[in-house]
Amino acid sequence: MDSLPDAILQYILSNLTAARDVAACNCVSKRWKESTDSVQSIVFPRNSFESIMETDLSDTIVRKMISSSRRLEKLVVYSPFTSKGLASWMMHVSSSLRLLELRMDNLASEEAIVEGPLKLDCIGVAKNLETLRLWGVLMMSPPKWDMFPNLRCLEIVGARTDDSALCHALRACPNLSNLLLLACEGVKSISIDLPYLEHCKLDFYGPGNSLLALTSPRLVSLDVQGCSWIRVPDTRFLKNLSISNLGGRVYMVDFNNLSSLEALSIRGVQWCWDAICMILQQARDVKHLFMKVEFTGNEALQPFPEIDFVEFFNNHPKLQTFDIHGAMFAALCQKNSLKKLETGFAIPYLEEVVITVRSPLNAEQKMNTLESLLKYARGLKRMVIRILQMKSNHSSADDFCDDICKFRHMNEHLVQIE
Repeated sequence: MDSLPDAILQYILSNLTAARDVAACNCVSKRWKESTDSVQSIVFPRNSFESIMETDLSDTIVRKMISSSRRLEKLVVYSPFTSKGLASWMMHVSSSLRLLELRMDNLASEEAIVEGPLKLDCIGVAKNLETLRLWGVLMMSPPKWDMFPNLRCLEIVGARTDDSALCHALRACPNLSNLLLLACEGVKSISIDLPYLEHCKLDFYGPGNSLLALTSPRLVSLDVQGCSWIRVPDTRFLKNLSISNLGGRVYMVDFNNLSSLEALSIRGVQWCWDAICMILQQARDVKHLFMKVEFTGNEALQPFPEIDFVEFFNNHPKLQTFDIHGAMFAALCQKNSLKKLETGFAIPYLEEVVITVRSPLNAEQKMNTLESLLKYARGLKRMVIRILQMKSNHSSADDFCDDICKFRHMNEHLVQIE
């Protein structure tokens, strides 16, 4: 290493990222210490200062390390720090920093509630950020952010906030193309207007009754959890859509155009039937469909109404993969569902179907539906039948399982049981 030119040594050391490695190289020699100023990325793991009891001292160590870099572009800190320490770091690297990832730890104590917003305020001086990731955020008041004109990716995981504070934070990031908000508690009704947003994942923690209005004409993928009312007026480029609500009901979904949609996933305990019908009608060209909704009904839990087998697949002619759970499969297996089978009917592109069965009721119709899928989906390559939590003490459950096993044996090249 001593014989290497300075430029090559600097290039090698500039690829270091772990803070311990950078610190160790600083101690090798004066030449190495001078060469580590080319480091552009430093990561401080959670246990970086586990032997140091005072957070102020660890703040000072971080400041000395990052200030020794000529142009630090990426800073990741998972170890504890104070708002005062963060402010001092930002003074040194705010102009060059492109990616900032911080474990804020604002949600653990009453002391954090007082200090938390100050940490968010300190970030506002890093106006050239392109990626910002925050973990454990308290945002009960609007952060003092002016504008992040270059910010393209914002990720917040684990947050306690309210509608006005979150809206204010998002308005400071007008050019986002990627937005991820996971386990965000306290959101009741939010309107998001981001003209360049392409990928969006929103997970609102709580009773599942949040209201969402999203205006992003370039949206390509959208994943929403915890909303009962969803309105996204411009979705002509949307290709991947996932909506789930495990804590409440989905009352209304409003999408004006799902003509480009390729993958659709809907999950939840209860969806209003109008919401299911609307989204299925608009997603006529969907290729990959996942449905796990147990009940319908505006208030009381109700079973799915009958769904015509032929009409359903005629309305979704491009289906390639279909994952269907209990209630929806039962609705397809009603007595009159297979009576409209006509000459020329086919499911032309279906290649894989996964069916979860939870009840032996209407066993004969269910077996007829399974046989019809094999018969009319000529291109089918794989059928998976999952028998899950079969709730019955009657012998019909055993008979139904026997029928499925026989069906699998007769079509063992296509069918498997899990």
